[in-house]
Amino acid sequence: MKFEPVEVSERDDELRQEARSWIAATLPTGSFRPGQGLHGDIHSPEFSRKLAERGWVGMSIDPQYGGGGRSPLERFIVVEELLRVGAPIGAHAVAERQTVPMLMLHGTQEQRDKFLPAIRAGEAYFSVGMSEPNAGSDLAAVRTKATRVEGGWALSGTKIWTSGAHQRPYCIVFCRTEPPSEDRHAGFSQLLVDLRGPGITLSPIHFMDGSHQFNEVVFDNAFVPDSMVLGQIGNGWNQVMQELSLERAGPERILSTWPVLEAFLAGRGTDDDGLDEVLGRIVARLWIIRQMSLSLTQAFAEGSSLRGEGAIVKDLGTNFEQEVVSSLLALIDEVPELDSPERWETVFAEALLMTPSTTIRGGTVEVLRSIVARAARDDDS
Repeated sequence: MKFEPVEVSERDDELRQEARSWIAATLPTGSFRPGQGLHGDIHSPEFSRKLAERGWVGMSIDPQYGGGGRSPLERFIVVEELLRVGAPIGAHAVAERQTVPMLMLHGTQEQRDKFLPAIRAGEAYFSVGMSEPNAGSDLAAVRTKATRVEGGWALSGTKIWTSGAHQRPYCIVFCRTEPPSEDRHAGFSQLLVDLRGPGITLSPIHFMDGSHQFNEVVFDNAFVPDSMVLGQIGNGWNQVMQELSLERAGPERILSTWPVLEAFLAGRGTDDDGLDEVLGRIVARLWIIRQMSLSLTQAFAEGSSLRGEGAIVKDLGTNFEQEVVSSLLALIDEVPELDSPERWETVFAEALLMTPSTTIRGGTVEVLRSIVARAARDDDS
């Protein structure tokens, strides 16, 4: 496993400054409640459409589907700037990050024509249907199944921790389409499911602060037409591993708690004892992990499937996000309050309640390190 350095061009730097200026003008500090990456997941279709009008949603979508045909690195830069301020990107972010590449890799022409222009316009939103009760970190244990019926599939089972399913009408559901066999990874498929259809029940799962972002989704013989099968029946395991690599390795797994740091510095100043040491450690780690994430962004664009490398970045990135919060907490004597009139304090309090989930969702630390170990073993063999 290796990470190749990525050169950022003068044009890329110009795009960053352009994005930074536009975001500052569109979302002035104090005019919105900053989210924390996809963990805050603030759902704002209005902002998604405004960003799309600027050309910064679905940037890498091919022009034949209304996209800009921009490079993954250019998308990385814009997303990085949005995450830095906690912009409300929750509506479109999953669709842009992983649904678009999955459709380009595995979608039919009909599916691309249906979804890609709508995603590009900031009007089609997706959630992720992977985890289940008793199968959160072991996808091979998934029991949701799709049974062949006339014209399609009858989908039954339960998905859990489904972020944003109550606000995003579509979901890529990972399910079993063949009986279990000796090969634990065989017999799975992915379906594009309209969550507004009959036979589907959504129930909220609340965060510790009472907010609602997670859901339980129950399918009871929900009909999914053949036209909504993503990729090949039976190839679901390979496809979901590709999707997970896209989910795990981007800037979303590094910068979720960066708005906490910026709010802390803006609200408390720079007089806390030990702050220089903390900032030095944070910036140094951020720089290294960011370079790794950039390397994978480039490698994915070239067609590589980097499960081990993606797991490394997610493990390092989400532990780093927790470190940002814990390091700042060690500098202060008070416990931040959610109802504080101080903006930095409410952002900090939200982070304390949110960050325990960062090293769970998208794969627990133990699962990620097992993936890395297997990848390292395979490289040596």
